Amino acid sequence: MAKATDDSIDIGKLYGYDHRLSEAKDKSQHKEDYECILAAANGLVKARQLAAMLIPKFFKYFPQISEQALDQYLYLCEDDELGVRVQAIRGLPLFCKDTPEHLSKIVDILAQLLVTGEIVERDAVNKALMSLLRQDTRTSLTALFKHVGSTEERGAEEPSTWENVREKVLGFIKEKVFPLKAELLKPQEEMERHIVNLVKQNLQDVTAGEFKMFVDFLKSLSLFGQNASAEHVQELVEIIEGQADLDAIFDVSDVDHIERFISCLRMALPLFVRGASSSKFINYLSKQIVPIFDKLPEKWTLDLLKTLAECSLYATPQDSRQFLPSVVQLLKKYMVRRKIEEMNFTCIECLLYAFHHLAHKTPNATNSLCGYKIVTGQPSDRLGEDFSEQFKDFTERLSTIEDLTRSMIKKLTQGMDDQNKAMKAAKTEEEKDDIKTQKQSATSGLKSCNNILSMAQPLHSKSPSFIGDQKINLSWKELAKPSVLPTAAAAAGQKRTAAAVNGVNTSSMKKGRGAGGFQNQLLNKAFEGLSSGGRGGRNRGWQGRGRGRGLR
Repeated sequence: MAKATDDSIDIGKLYGYDHRLSEAKDKSQHKEDYECILAAANGLVKARQLAAMLIPKFFKYFPQISEQALDQYLYLCEDDELGVRVQAIRGLPLFCKDTPEHLSKIVDILAQLLVTGEIVERDAVNKALMSLLRQDTRTSLTALFKHVGSTEERGAEEPSTWENVREKVLGFIKEKVFPLKAELLKPQEEMERHIVNLVKQNLQDVTAGEFKMFVDFLKSLSLFGQNASAEHVQELVEIIEGQADLDAIFDVSDVDHIERFISCLRMALPLFVRGASSSKFINYLSKQIVPIFDKLPEKWTLDLLKTLAECSLYATPQDSRQFLPSVVQLLKKYMVRRKIEEMNFTCIECLLYAFHHLAHKTPNATNSLCGYKIVTGQPSDRLGEDFSEQFKDFTERLSTIEDLTRSMIKKLTQGMDDQNKAMKAAKTEEEKDDIKTQKQSATSGLKSCNNILSMAQPLHSKSPSFIGDQKINLSWKELAKPSVLPTAAAAAGQKRTAAAVNGVNTSSMKKGRGAGGFQNQLLNKAFEGLSSGGRGGRNRGWQGRGRGRGLR
């Protein structure tokens, strides 16, 4: 039989080829009929649409021209006519029904087709991918994840194209795959481990939001759930540690690294209470960050001190002994010996909180640091040495801070009375919202000041009792029930509310008469907000990537 040309193929002939192939016992003997069907992919619209149905139908019988058939079919997936494209996309999973060796390539093609703008076309792509995921979850996931983190095969492909495909693949994984993990990840333990490995292999080039998405998903797996073994919880912490890049030298000018460190530590905090080790984060704080704290950009100091305070709960006695000297030195920088106008009380709250929790685990370390006399019977007590000067210096600083704190409480309390009067007089919703925000900030400030007094007062004794539990509720945290585990702070890439991040700053404390004077002069500037802003990423990956890839 002579081969047909593109224009000589009509619908009747195509149905004839279909009939002969369907009826033939040995279909491989009708190669020319199948080649005519392939040629129809270059014909008229109706012929192309029918060819999109017939090419995958007989594909398995002609392995010797399988590459030719697939290449010809890809033209149909990129056809100018929407109907042809949709029909071709719907037929892609059929290539894998009896020839599963092509599944990885078909998933790769479908992943690139996710960028389509037509709703009906995108729906066809989603359904085709889900069909292949149900057929072979392991292979399909492996093929999909090649678009997430691989940077080695980009070649000369357009970065914008690659990036667009990657974004769509991530969206598909998040919206379609993750919600169906119970159905798709079977056998459970084996497939959960496979997807964990895929995630770990593709985290080198992710944004902060993407990293949090993956961590949240991993936490939803039984491997890392509430009943997970200590080993698996530690594995998840190690994934977060890797993203925090704790092996790198800390550079105060590297805003990307500062943001990433804070974000990752917040993700890890809930895992510390489940028994995972916080040592790497604490050692990094102790050795890399705290010693150069005064060189940090000011906008990050409060966020770092908050993470330091929350992390101190989970320090081991050994980590505490190493970390405590750095915290004491930093605390003295904030606890000035003379009364000054400018003071950030939330920073002092953070450091006093960390000091109590670290000192509780290694109390006799405070003998040489603060001049206390705590007897544990160990040589490290150093009771025979004179540290009276350290005690005098430390307690004088405490007294000064307590006086400043009481003065601040008085101002804030008066300010809240003024705000209540202003609320009654407010006429617009905008004015009321502004006053409500100021009252929230003032309430947070009062919590911070009261916490400082509660933590400072016991420290005047020569042998103080350090607070080693969670009786002190940090001013920026919601009051939680005793059974509730600590949760990570705001998601990376999201801005936190002013009430959650404000510190108390008295640099603009001016006496004002009436509600307006107090609001504008005190509360608008009394609390220095520190927005965590959009999280960056590892190298280029934490802030953005460039990718590109063609359909083939």
